Amino acid sequence: MIVIGELINTSREGLEEAVKERDAEFIQDLAKNQEEAGAAYVDVNCGTLIKEEEEAIEWLVETAQEVVDVPLSIDSPNPEAVKRGLEKHENESPPLINSITDEEERYDELLPLIQEYEANVIALCMEDEGMPDDCDDRIRIASNLVDNLKEDGIEEDRIFVDPIIQPIGTDQEMGLHILNAIEAITEKYPEVHITCGLSNISHGMPQRPLLNRAFLVLAMSRGMDSAIIDPLDEHLMSLATASETLLGNDEGCMNYLQESRADNLVV
Repeated sequence: MIVIGELINTSREGLEEAVKERDAEFIQDLAKNQEEAGAAYVDVNCGTLIKEEEEAIEWLVETAQEVVDVPLSIDSPNPEAVKRGLEKHENESPPLINSITDEEERYDELLPLIQEYEANVIALCMEDEGMPDDCDDRIRIASNLVDNLKEDGIEEDRIFVDPIIQPIGTDQEMGLHILNAIEAITEKYPEVHITCGLSNISHGMPQRPLLNRAFLVLAMSRGMDSAIIDPLDEHLMSLATASETLLGNDEGCMNYLQESRADNLVV
């Protein structure tokens, strides 16, 4: 499971103030804690700071990467902010761009950055007509994105398709739409990664962690191999570890045993 740590986001409580005040210790603690908990990427997003986003994301990238070895996920709908973040990114591994879409203007603006910086990229299933309604929409948009990216020189294993999770509270069939889409996309493009903003599934519902954890296991069973989550949620991370083992993705159960010996698993 490729975990993308979601905690450095100015939409979260206390983060906007920390970025405005350039509180490096606060940001670096969040970055280090996520890496230590198993994040493969640390996402940085300061999208609420519209007027100063470009300067803020430069500072966030420089600040976070001082204390982690994993690459960063540069998260913004603003191509200039993405560019500024990429310019500051220094790591032996490629950064992750979050995200490109099937919207013509956004695709054309972000593609050169993916190519120039040899970045991996989240391909968000959104098009000029809007967000997908059902499973078929997700498969169609994902196919357009992956095919176009491949034609433009981006290998499948650099692409993370995000089928867009919408709340189960708005449509009781939403979980099935997404799960079926994950399975179909995985079968069509076996080298492509599947990721998602997991907690969106439970938005507006009570006992949200229960729905998030159940959906993680179901999605992994259909082929999802990445998620944008809180890596400090020990129950969620433990379920991810156990699910990888049960799905046959943990040779000799070694990762599960290692995590157990390190006392990293919770019941």
